[in-house]
Amino acid sequence: MDDVIILGAGIVGVATGIHLLRRGRSVTLVDKNAPGHETSFGNAGIIQREGVRPHPFPRDLQTLLQVGLHLSTAARYEPLALPRLAPPLLRYWWESSPEHYRRVVQSYAPLIGRSIITHADLIAAAGPEAEKLISRYGWHLAFRSPEKLEKEAGKAKGDHDQFGIGYEVLDWAALKAVEPGLLGGLAGAIHWTDPWTVKDPGALVTAYFKLFESLGGQFVRGAAKSLTQEEGRWRADVDGKAIAAQQAVIALGPWAPDVLDRLGYRLPLFVKRGYHMHYGTAEGVRLNHLLLDPEVGYAMAPMARGIRITTGAEFADRDAAPTPIQLGKAEKAARELFPLGDRLDPQPWKGARPCTPDMMPIISKAPRHDGLYVGIGHAHHGFTLGPATGELLAQAMTGEETAIDIHPFRMERFMGG
Repeated sequence: MDDVIILGAGIVGVATGIHLLRRGRSVTLVDKNAPGHETSFGNAGIIQREGVRPHPFPRDLQTLLQVGLHLSTAARYEPLALPRLAPPLLRYWWESSPEHYRRVVQSYAPLIGRSIITHADLIAAAGPEAEKLISRYGWHLAFRSPEKLEKEAGKAKGDHDQFGIGYEVLDWAALKAVEPGLLGGLAGAIHWTDPWTVKDPGALVTAYFKLFESLGGQFVRGAAKSLTQEEGRWRADVDGKAIAAQQAVIALGPWAPDVLDRLGYRLPLFVKRGYHMHYGTAEGVRLNHLLLDPEVGYAMAPMARGIRITTGAEFADRDAAPTPIQLGKAEKAARELFPLGDRLDPQPWKGARPCTPDMMPIISKAPRHDGLYVGIGHAHHGFTLGPATGELLAQAMTGEETAIDIHPFRMERFMGG
């Protein structure tokens, strides 16, 4: 019998396993797919040290009308899913009020502050295979209008003054000098200098997984049909095979409710689905750094496979058929800025970001069960916060003082506690 079983081999589960192994625990990691091949695989590849402000629900009338009328690229919804999504989305809207949101940012900023620190730790331990995937330049938040660039520059200065986030403002000439492949149509960009970017997020998780195995971790591939507590130990049935451990971690991202509901934890979780596609470029043209086009709502990033376009949020049922409408709109807008070539993937990749109504993850012991811990609900920052979450869970599980206060991320906040 192992010390710990972890359900979910995305970046949160793998990182939690590494930190537990370092503390002398024996760990079995379980997933129906290869490690890092679900939500951890299909993101823009940013370790978002600047991301101290999670994505709030829009409250201005113009944005709400654009989303409501399906005019927005940044966000869309599936009408048939709204009855099921309405309760958590209403709370999401409520938590996004200015007063609530200020409190969220104050709790969230220290967690984001651990992002580069904990990734750097794992990258160094994983070795050259991980290091070769990393760029420390940062990324560009680009604007088509001078007025919006100026407004965002004011916000960036506020985040620099309050949280120490590094940035510089690039006008069009400076941005063009860094990215000569851009065609025009931009006023300039905020260059966030603190974040790191990754040219293959799935490969980085694979490198972390190899570190997990080198430390003695075990991996079982299969679907965990159930998780039960029997006589003080946890048991998971994985494709007919029983795996037992003293402690258990649920790091299943958008699939966590499949296990938590059966244990009596019905949390107001929902998903934001997203899509990506890779593109070629004209000969001799390259995109050097990730560029986010917030006035349209997509990111364009140089990846190992090509230029990756990632979309905004689609509010829909987790397992509903793909509707990559936003990708088509994003591609059209991106071609105005950069000479994208042909699509390189046979079909768009689809993933689901696991979200909570208050925009903060759950990093917590389960309140009604001994030995059960949960690391889910990271929304747009799962790739960024996976190693930090793993560190904090391992510290909590082994009785250490946690690197930051994890009280704001407790599960009880959704249970009346």
